[in-house]
Amino acid sequence: MENYAIILDYLPNGRQTERGFHREPLALAIGEDELKLFELVPRPNVDLLPGTRVPLVSAGATPSPIDHVRRRVGYDELTVSARTELAGALEAIVRRNSPRYLRFFNEAPAVSRRFHLLELLPGIGKKTMQQIVDERKRAPFASFEELELRVHLKSPERLIVGRIEQELSGVEDKYRLFVAP
Repeated sequence: MENYAIILDYLPNGRQTERGFHREPLALAIGEDELKLFELVPRPNVDLLPGTRVPLVSAGATPSPIDHVRRRVGYDELTVSARTELAGALEAIVRRNSPRYLRFFNEAPAVSRRFHLLELLPGIGKKTMQQIVDERKRAPFASFEELELRVHLKSPERLIVGRIEQELSGVEDKYRLFVAP
């Protein structure tokens, strides 16, 4: 279950239909834990800004700015603005939960003798994958900066963001590394 989401786009007049606008404010967001895309209905008189992290459930005396989750949406249902904001939101999520994503670099197994899960990240080939495996045998990576220095890999967070975007956009692949089905 998602507790927090990052707003990708706010539609104060709702989505446009064949008969005009729906007239109910909506927000498009991505959940932090399972990386699901949502259509949210905000509470009355609440304006949401893209990039804002919001709780989906009320915490104690502070009410959530979200009235309810209307439904899950697919990548193809996102607005152009939401797709533009997605990479930045994913980068913030990966940085905020860095131990979870570093664990992938530290523990990703080989699938077969010729294929490793690390190779599913865009930009990682056999040579870089082997460097990561050799370095993690010496000691696990403690941070993205350390991974960058030891393997000479530019912005490993962006590699993970690229893979998450591929999974969200529906690229047919039998391996789901980060996004819940």
